[in-house]
Amino acid sequence: MRLTHSLLAAALGLSLLAGCASYGGKTAQVPVQVAGGALTNPAGMTLYVFDKDPADASKSACNGDCAVKWPPLMAGAGDKAVGDYSIVTRDDGSKQWAYKGKPLYLWIKDQKPGDMTGDGVNNVWHTAKP
Repeated sequence: MRLTHSLLAAALGLSLLAGCASYGGKTAQVPVQVAGGALTNPAGMTLYVFDKDPADASKSACNGDCAVKWPPLMAGAGDKAVGDYSIVTRDDGSKQWAYKGKPLYLWIKDQKPGDMTGDGVNNVWHTAKP
């Protein structure tokens, strides 16, 4: 009987610890998928990379009016880097997702999932590919 109570107490303790580990939020996931050979956001909108971003992946070079036309793929406060995906800090202190060190952006002129009208703009914007 004493062994049964000990096992029951241990099982209860472990379940409480597991509950505490998951309490207070969900595990953040990278908001990127692959469609048609390109990286997209969860809505299926094409993501792009910018040749003028620093090679060391330290930040984004697209700010101000540039970021209005090329909205960054924003990361949440609790998001963490995973595999080839990292997070860079923008000039305003906000966080942005990057793939293999290149910050990711949307293009304001893409209207529907699958549009890739930003590929090749000014020879410095390119579709992000896996």
